[in-house]
Amino acid sequence: MPTFGRIIKRSRKRRKNLMKASGQYSLLQEISLIELLKKAQNTKFGKKYRFREILNSENIIDAYRTTVPIFDYETIYANWWHRLLEGENNVCWPGKVNYFALTSGTSNDSSKRVPVTADMISAIRKTALRQMFVLGELTLPSDLFQKSLLMVGGSTSLVRKKGYFEGDLSGIMARKMPRWAFKFYKPGLRIAGERDWQLKLKKITRRAKRWDVLGIAGTPSWIQMMLEQIVEYYKLKNIHELWPDLMAYSWGGVSLAPYRASFDKLMGKPVNYLETYLASEGFLAYQHRIEGNMQFVWDNGIFFEFIPCNDNNFHPDGRMKESPKVLLLQETEAGVDYALLISTCAGAWRYLIGDTIRFLDTEKYEMIISGRTRHTLNLCGEHLSVDNMNMAITWLAGELKTEINEFTVAGIKHDNYFAHKWYIGTKKGGIPPGEDVKAKLDQKLMELNDDYRTERSAALKEIFVEILPVTDFYEFLRQKGKEGGQNKFPRVINHMLQEWENFIQSNHLVNK
Repeated sequence: MPTFGRIIKRSRKRRKNLMKASGQYSLLQEISLIELLKKAQNTKFGKKYRFREILNSENIIDAYRTTVPIFDYETIYANWWHRLLEGENNVCWPGKVNYFALTSGTSNDSSKRVPVTADMISAIRKTALRQMFVLGELTLPSDLFQKSLLMVGGSTSLVRKKGYFEGDLSGIMARKMPRWAFKFYKPGLRIAGERDWQLKLKKITRRAKRWDVLGIAGTPSWIQMMLEQIVEYYKLKNIHELWPDLMAYSWGGVSLAPYRASFDKLMGKPVNYLETYLASEGFLAYQHRIEGNMQFVWDNGIFFEFIPCNDNNFHPDGRMKESPKVLLLQETEAGVDYALLISTCAGAWRYLIGDTIRFLDTEKYEMIISGRTRHTLNLCGEHLSVDNMNMAITWLAGELKTEINEFTVAGIKHDNYFAHKWYIGTKKGGIPPGEDVKAKLDQKLMELNDDYRTERSAALKEIFVEILPVTDFYEFLRQKGKEGGQNKFPRVINHMLQEWENFIQSNHLVNK
């Protein structure tokens, strides 16, 4: 006979499921915040910011937002998280933190140490399982439990420090993977632990024929490279000749649009593309249905707030202004870019994660990642987002009948005004000589973005386009120790433009 406590838990779970089914996401979020505050009220952070008083307030959400300031990584690390690395307990979340995820990010970001608590590990596993249930919409093979899931991330090898482990989030989660999952997990811990991307790629390619892969997960650029190498090594027409039941590819963190045409060419039949939003700070969102977009995880240890990305809240370089306007879910609108604040069961509180999102509707609140707060080009009011860039490049590739897998943009001074400088990566011979790429790209951007169109007749005097071999982008990442795994080339490269241009110049001199 179930205990009273188990009955209560079952009742709570049923209530949450009913709320999700009826779209009561704001109420689910309020419950999530209350659960976080209750759990952390006796921590040092919880005592400083009076979580117990907040929980006794008439309006808990308002009291929380009034009492607790906004943190970015630098401020929360300097004031709180550095104490975790020294072994201090009960700082921002109950207990001791034994694992820290090193963010990979884009090539101009230095690694950050993000705490990964036992509660966060449990939350990530729960959300990952929910995402797998999405495949239930498909007609699955009868021998499903003989298939494999190929997950290609950063090295699963962790570095032992004094009192804790640090490494890629995939390595932390691999250590905490339930035993039954190892039967399906490929490439296996030994290969996954390899730090050298080229050696890992070689080992995966050699073993690929032994596996019967149902789904693949990983960053698009590196997965594309892996599939191309496997197809070439086994002299295949497409990857389905080797893995006939491959039916799903899951990725996150970047737009798939620049890579989609390349992926389709590698496939022998259609596959289902499933987007996720798994960050070092938590599993924030996933695609809840095959024919849909991502939705936040409203009821699993994360509370969300939203800052409109406009000149009132952010400086032109993407830095947040003091006292920005912060909205709750029910106050947001579709089609507006928002910077994301999260409070989590890993001890992140009103934490500016650095990503921007856009809701596609205000019924299901399906959303996309539209860019990064520091990766918007806004030299003179053009407000060019990464999403605008992705759409323009995808269109340009179709117009030129070629594949453009990588690109980056810099904002520069030009004749006392401003200009954008684009670097576009294609395979050899990808863009025919004489094509007016600049004019086509400029025109498309003006169609996509009214602010950009206005500034092109004002302070944004010019755009420049340089066509490069796509291998330049990957070689640059390799030289910076950011090859493979979850590493991504930045779409806006202002902070390291000189380093990038020096690399291009020296690389082309060597290859002449």
